Amino acid sequence: MSYHTIIVVGRLGRDPEMRYSPSGDAVTSFNIATDRQYTDSSGQRQKDTIWFRVSVWGKQAESCNTYLKKGKMVLVEGRLQADPQSGGPRLYKRQDGSQGASFEITANTVRFLSPRGEGEGDAGDLGAPGPADEDIPF
Repeated sequence: MSYHTIIVVGRLGRDPEMRYSPSGDAVTSFNIATDRQYTDSSGQRQKDTIWFRVSVWGKQAESCNTYLKKGKMVLVEGRLQADPQSGGPRLYKRQDGSQGASFEITANTVRFLSPRGEGEGDAGDLGAPGPADEDIPF
């Protein structure tokens, strides 16, 4: 038997979207951005942002849809889903023509990390990654 899990902490790039499967199960989807800031060898400050697309099922999906909003901080634990065609992340072209990738996670657990009222509105309020909506790949 093999097993893998991924844990990601980031901020929602936009409000979650909930729908129901044909069997009536709730599923909520949202995206989160994680970023890493560092100083490169030339002394310039750099920032890398990675986007993750998250799917949550059942009662937890309903809670995520009710309580999460753009800019909220969450911890997601789940399994990484590979693109069926490439076996890797889903590739896309950004509006500026550069290549981007999104990683898909099916969540087992979503923990709400932002206090109530924090993070509502602009994702950049608290130092989180804050690209314009058109930069979000999904």
